[in-house]
Amino acid sequence: MTHFGKIKSYDAGSGSGTITPEEGGDALPFSKSGLQQEAQEPTIGQRYGFETSEVDGSNKSAINLQHQQSDEQSQEEQARNQPS
Repeated sequence: MTHFGKIKSYDAGSGSGTITPEEGGDALPFSKSGLQQEAQEPTIGQRYGFETSEVDGSNKSAINLQHQQSDEQSQEEQARNQPS
């Protein structure tokens, strides 16, 4: 099941961060290897879709993170692509 949330923190040095789920709850840890677009580093406040994984039945983490463009970003991109 895909969840959505925003990046709360990200440390490029360690390649790890946290994402806050939109449906509430505690921020979930993730690692750079969990990003679908590994070359792109996330920034605080960006919206991502993700799945969760439980290790040893207790500690949840976010996996398979995919960057989601906001409506505002999509509109700006469409405006740039319109012929003048």
